[in-house]
Amino acid sequence: MQKAWFYREHGPKEVLQLGDFPLPAPHHNEILVQVRAAALNPIDIKRRQKPVFPSEFPVVPGCDMSGVVVAKGSGMTKYCIGDEVYGNIQDFNADGQLKQLGTLAEFIVVEERFVAKKPKNLSFEEAASLPLAVQTAMEGFMNADFKKGQNICVVGGAGGVGSLVVQLAKHFYGASYVVATTSTSKMEFVQSLGADKVVDYTNTGYKDIKEKYDFVYDTIGDSKNSFVVAKDNAPIIDITWLPSNPVAVYSALTVSGENLEKLRPYLETGKLKAVIDPTGPYKFMDVIEAFRHLETGRARGKVVISSYPSQHLPHPVVCEGNKSNLAAYMGYQKMSVH
Repeated sequence: MQKAWFYREHGPKEVLQLGDFPLPAPHHNEILVQVRAAALNPIDIKRRQKPVFPSEFPVVPGCDMSGVVVAKGSGMTKYCIGDEVYGNIQDFNADGQLKQLGTLAEFIVVEERFVAKKPKNLSFEEAASLPLAVQTAMEGFMNADFKKGQNICVVGGAGGVGSLVVQLAKHFYGASYVVATTSTSKMEFVQSLGADKVVDYTNTGYKDIKEKYDFVYDTIGDSKNSFVVAKDNAPIIDITWLPSNPVAVYSALTVSGENLEKLRPYLETGKLKAVIDPTGPYKFMDVIEAFRHLETGRARGKVVISSYPSQHLPHPVVCEGNKSNLAAYMGYQKMSVH
């Protein structure tokens, strides 16, 4: 058994409980990862509150993670035991079925194709903050068929997705001009991400923005209002379901380790930075408090969970994985979690 956060019924964050959960075994297309850090996402809240995606109880929430490979199924050759990886373990396009065992557990199984090697310059916490948000951000640019040299308006430039949209627009997709909206207290932060202009939405309405943009990327679900800053026939991406404007296109994400690999040079050179909410990282024991903060809607960047109970374990030996190796690695006295 392992320690995990899970819930047996839909409801508020108080339905979450910490307890024992079966340790999974990797199948032929999977690796077993010792989770070192995870990030929370709005989908974790929606899935807990109501049956958005079919799944069996109990459910362990969590999509994003970074950690260490400790075992792998037969035929897996891309990663070795001891490799540090990161990724989003949930495939939202898999017939609506999500894994019962999410990343708020000490160990998880994930398809090899969903993960990438963790950039060496990133901490586990920084790496865990990226996968779902950055893949969502990239999907929006692809759906909009964004071209280098175009300009963009990012609605909600300080959030988990918005902070990455701003950076990707400037440093990865070659936008000529990036404007982003945010609240007064976050304006300097959004400007530091690369925005050419930051608009304080608390005192400036969309109709007060005189410029029109080639692409409007709405990360907060306000496309029923934000569309006015788009040029005629310009794409409007809204990452909330359903989009509040029928003209807007809903953008989800394609889960792919290859997409994460494309970003490696930008992460390793510092052109693209992970953004962790300054109230964190939260400890594994404080998951409910972390959800409380995320649900305020005031997070800046990603809400990250770290200090997993299994982090006191020695780093595994780099070798080929099999059951005996895993058994030896797991042969430790489990620390008590109350």
